Amino acid sequence: MSYSPEVNEPVLEKKKSEKVRKFNKAKLVPYLFITPAVLMVVSFLFYPIGMVFYYSFQNYDISAPYYNSFAGLDNFVNIFTSDKLFFPSLLNSLKWVVTEVGLQLVFGLILALLLNQTFKFRGIIRAVAFIPWAISGVLASVIWSLMYNEHMGVLNDILMRFGIIDSPQAFLASTSTAFGAVVIAELWRGIPFFAITLLAGLQSIPQELYEAARVDGASRWKSFLFVTLPQLKNTIILTTLLRVVWEFNNVDLIFNLTGGGPAHSTTTLTMYIAELAVHGSNFGYGSALTVISFGILLVFAALYLKLSRYEKE
Repeated sequence: MSYSPEVNEPVLEKKKSEKVRKFNKAKLVPYLFITPAVLMVVSFLFYPIGMVFYYSFQNYDISAPYYNSFAGLDNFVNIFTSDKLFFPSLLNSLKWVVTEVGLQLVFGLILALLLNQTFKFRGIIRAVAFIPWAISGVLASVIWSLMYNEHMGVLNDILMRFGIIDSPQAFLASTSTAFGAVVIAELWRGIPFFAITLLAGLQSIPQELYEAARVDGASRWKSFLFVTLPQLKNTIILTTLLRVVWEFNNVDLIFNLTGGGPAHSTTTLTMYIAELAVHGSNFGYGSALTVISFGILLVFAALYLKLSRYEKE
């Protein structure tokens, strides 16, 4: 059979175009599957963030709509020059984050080390230890408000039985005890997060490293310092970064326990934003505070990962 280019070339072109179409369809299929997720992220994450930045440059108060207008940088100027609660609330946020994340890390690591041991009913005890993490902030605040109650709280009863206090104390109503009381409540809820993640990290450490340390005559303390901690470095960096962001933005427990009081002693920056936006209806000024909060967390995250050399090795 003789070769006829006039007949075969159109056929080859047709087959080639069909292959190209099939290839293009195959490339488009993954994008079609992720399209719903992308739309959800854009609708419920990027769009609200964009609106916050937009309103931060506006005078937007739903209780006085006739004053709504473009404010430019006025909101930001007022925050840094005439707002008497901005810096105290920012200081409270700093104190709250350092105290919470530091204590949660220490106690979470201790709990993870204990739960990593082999003992009877270990699975049940692990499940019980992780229960506080599964409880919502609203429910946790109700539990602790009842425990702190001046008239029927179990904490006052225990302290009086041991002779530590002579009369019932209003822990959440005193400027000297309110901050510490809220810290303890959040500490109880936050420890399991570190315990879970650090326990997972502990179980991934090769046992050969501990055996080599024992052969070299290292004590348990030195094994912890030179084997356990270096192996947990990346886990600790990531968990502390996540927890800093979450605690900085924590509202539910503080809001339900103290509402930012007494005398603004527990008013963090996020609580201050909630008061302005929710109670004061001043969404423009509240959005400006939110943008500043976002900038603080962004700079902190970048510096923290840079200084800690996360995953550099």
